[in-house]
Amino acid sequence: MSSSSPSTDQRSTPALPGRRSLLISVAVILVGLVSLYFLLPKLAGLNRTWGQLQHGDPVWLGVAAALEAFSIASYAVLFRAVFGRGVPRIDWRVSVEIPLAGIAAIRLLAAAGAGGVAVTVWALRRAGMAGRLIGSRMVANLVIQYAIYLIALIVCGLGLWLGLFEGGGSFALTILPAIGAAGLGLLVLSMGLLPQDFERRLRRLGARSGRTGRLASRLAPVPGTISTGVRTAIALVWQRPYGVLAAIGYWGFDIAVLGVSLRAFGAVVSPSVIVMAYFIGTLGSLLPLPGGIGGVEGGMIGALAAFGVPGGQAVVGVLAYRAISFWLPTLPGIAGYLALRATVRGWNAHDEAAAEETDEHDRAGSPRTAEAGQH
Repeated sequence: MSSSSPSTDQRSTPALPGRRSLLISVAVILVGLVSLYFLLPKLAGLNRTWGQLQHGDPVWLGVAAALEAFSIASYAVLFRAVFGRGVPRIDWRVSVEIPLAGIAAIRLLAAAGAGGVAVTVWALRRAGMAGRLIGSRMVANLVIQYAIYLIALIVCGLGLWLGLFEGGGSFALTILPAIGAAGLGLLVLSMGLLPQDFERRLRRLGARSGRTGRLASRLAPVPGTISTGVRTAIALVWQRPYGVLAAIGYWGFDIAVLGVSLRAFGAVVSPSVIVMAYFIGTLGSLLPLPGGIGGVEGGMIGALAAFGVPGGQAVVGVLAYRAISFWLPTLPGIAGYLALRATVRGWNAHDEAAAEETDEHDRAGSPRTAEAGQH
C-alpha cells in the first residue's frame, strides 16, 4: 500500500504548467506588450507621452526596483509564517521558491491569479500537507494579506474625505471604497463565528435526494474551511506577528514602487492618494488577462487622473511601475519555478526510497513472523 501512495497522490494533485504552456504564455504576453507599445499611443494620441518613458529619473527608477525586491521578500516571510508551521519541508528556501513560482504563474497565466494558486497547492501537497489544511491556510494567508488592503482603503478613504490627509477626492473615490471595504471585512470576520458543527449540518442536508442535497453535499466543506482559515489567521496575528508585518511590507513596498515611479517623471502625489489609486487599480487584475495587463494600468491611471494627477505623468508613471512590478519578479519567478520543480523531484525521490525501504523491511520481517507463529 505504501509504495502505491506516491503515484496516487501525484495523479490527484494538479501538475505545474509544462514548458510548452510556459512558452505559449510568454509569446502571448510579448505580443500583447508589442501591441500595447505600438498601438496604444496611436489610438489614444499619446505619442508624446509615451516618448517620455525614456526621460524618467534613473535614480528613482533604481529605487523602485529595489523596493519591488523588498516586496517580494516580504511575501516570502508571510508565506513562511502561514504555511511553515508544523511542516518541516516548508523551510526558508522553499518559502522563497513557492512564492516565486506562483509569481511566474500569475504573470504568465490568466484568471485573476488562479495559476499562482494552482502552483502553490501543487507544491504544498507534494510537501505533505493535507487538502483541508492547505485550504484553511490559504484562507488564512488571504485574510492576513487582504486585511491590510481593506484597512488601508478604510483609513485612507475616510482620511481623504474628512480632509485629514492631503489629496481630497470625490465621494465615489473615497467613501464608497471605504464602505465597501468595511462591509467585506465584517463579512469575512463573521465567517469565523460559524458553529463548529455547521459542516455536519450541511452533510446531513446533503444526505437527502435531489439537487438541493447534491449541492449541499458539495458545499459542505467550504464554510468549515473558510471558518477555520479565519480563526487561523486571527491566531497567527498573536502567535506570529511578524507575518502581519510581512503583509504590510508586501503591500507597502509595492505601493511605494508606484509612488517612486510617479516621482521619477516629476509627479509628487500624496501617499494617501497613491494608496487609493493603487488599490482601486488592482481591481483590474480580476479581468481574465495574462498578468492583469491592461486592466490594472487602466484602473490606476483612471484613479490617479480622477484625483487630479496630470494625465501624462499618470500614464508614464503607471507604465513604469508596471514594467518594474511585472518584469522584475517574472525572471526570478521563472528561476524559482525551475528550482521548485527540482525540489519536488527530490521530495518524490525521498518518498519513493522511504516506501521501498519500508516494503523491504516488511518482506524481511514476514518469514520471521511466520516462523514465530509456528513455534
